[in-house]
Amino acid sequence: MNRTIVLILALIVLVLWGQSALYTVDQAEFAYVTRFGEPVAVHDGATAAGLHVKWPAPIESVRRLDRRLRIVDLPTTEPLTRDPTDKEVGKTLTVDAYVCWKIPDAAAADRFLRTVGTLEQARRLLTPRINGRLTAVISNIPLTDLFGIADDARIETRSEAVRRKLLGIDRLGPADTDEPLAETILRDYGIQVVDVRLRRLNYPEAALPSIIESISERLKEKVTKIETEGSQLYTKIVEDAKYEASKIEKRAATEKRIIEGRADLEAGEIRLQADTIDTNFATFWRKIKTFQASMMKSNDVLLLSGKHPLFDLLLRPPGEEKKRPSTQPKPEQE
Repeated sequence: MNRTIVLILALIVLVLWGQSALYTVDQAEFAYVTRFGEPVAVHDGATAAGLHVKWPAPIESVRRLDRRLRIVDLPTTEPLTRDPTDKEVGKTLTVDAYVCWKIPDAAAADRFLRTVGTLEQARRLLTPRINGRLTAVISNIPLTDLFGIADDARIETRSEAVRRKLLGIDRLGPADTDEPLAETILRDYGIQVVDVRLRRLNYPEAALPSIIESISERLKEKVTKIETEGSQLYTKIVEDAKYEASKIEKRAATEKRIIEGRADLEAGEIRLQADTIDTNFATFWRKIKTFQASMMKSNDVLLLSGKHPLFDLLLRPPGEEKKRPSTQPKPEQE
């Protein structure tokens, strides 16, 4: 009886011990297998998810790492700022930021467990390095670029420029020859820094007057530039309009002279035709015009003889010669 109980207990212990040889790997994790503390395998859930077999504990054990994206809020930092002309340094800003990171692959998971070990230790390692870079970036950006008036597109462009400098993709200046921060952290700790973003950026009261003054100066310069360009454009439009008007006036004057010349020619032809049709009326009409011109030249009183040709207009109008009998004697008939 006692022997049976011992066998049953031994069997139960053996089954339980054997179950520790089976383990599963989730798609959202890495499984890090060690044998007596030495790493022997790393299973990536993206490609090796499912049931796996190992030596039962305590021969081999499994440590698990989350492979999903993690977000760490960085503690508030107070970097120094500078104005656009580099004449004043010393104002501080309060900056809140966060970093997104993950373990990208099995090799990075192995490096992470060897150099970092835990997620809390990863946060302690990332914080000073990211905040140090953040301080350097903010200190090299003028306040007017951080707080200047801009539309949504410019704000997004400015945020992207800050992000690239934080990650070390873009240099801070000619003196910045360090290896990109993201590459350094990945190589040292197996941590891939996916993104670093500013959550909040506050300016102190001491910096407010200089910011307002700087923005006002920039807006005044922009207004002056726009007014100058507008004045130049106005002058150009007026000059162009005057030039076009003079061209039109010259063309109109030329056309006027041509039309008047043709009209005078046609009028002369018509008068010539009229004179040939009725010469007496043509003579009468010329006398009328001469009389009118003489009378309109001045207010002087003219003393003329009754036999003056001008009185023919009243005494002998056209056709009167035909009606009046001739006073000359008729020739005698033979």
